Amino acid sequence: MGATPTQLGHLSPLIALVIAYLAGSVPAAYLAGKWRGVDLRKHGSGNLGATNVVRVLGGRIGAAVFAFDVLKGFLPVLLLPRFADTTHPEMIALALGIAAILGHVKPIFLLGRGGGKGVATATGVFLGLAWLPTLISFAVWLAVFFVWRYVSLASLAGAVALPLAFLATGVPLDDPEFLAAVVIAAFVFYTHRANIGRLRRGEEHRFVRSAPGAVAMEPQPPNAA
Repeated sequence: MGATPTQLGHLSPLIALVIAYLAGSVPAAYLAGKWRGVDLRKHGSGNLGATNVVRVLGGRIGAAVFAFDVLKGFLPVLLLPRFADTTHPEMIALALGIAAILGHVKPIFLLGRGGGKGVATATGVFLGLAWLPTLISFAVWLAVFFVWRYVSLASLAGAVALPLAFLATGVPLDDPEFLAAVVIAAFVFYTHRANIGRLRRGEEHRFVRSAPGAVAMEPQPPNAA
């Protein structure tokens, strides 16, 4: 259920990893903010992810940023293994996905100062690696979000659901993609540790209906990251 083994070129695996990292480093949220004259690192939560874009710039721009962040994880995993000079395309695809996620969290184009929490890019990575477990995980994300309206809680639930979805679809415990899903789930919990604290204190912001057909967010608590 992983990447295709078809080889179309002789790209060095190291160069492929650099390309994946650079792709992940493209800061769509930052660029969207600059387009509107705003440095998102100084507004809202300060995070360069789609949720903060929605909070500051609105839903349409946030959706575009989310789609971009998914693609910068999906495309390196889908395309680069075809050109990499390797006899293990599934393993290189996994490594490329990790590189893209790291680029999103610590983008070189911003000198590592600001990045997202990796959820959208990780979704793209696993969509390229194993679409069925990823769709199951995303369905869990949607269900939790629509019931409780917390993006962070939905992201944590989706992260837990991903490795479980691998097991539910018959993937063995020693499969590299399952192990990667476990690691990514732990990483998502790490990047959301401030959100977890706010959830426990009842201070986490959530999406609420502000008017018929409109969606807004509850105000961010003072000094919330």
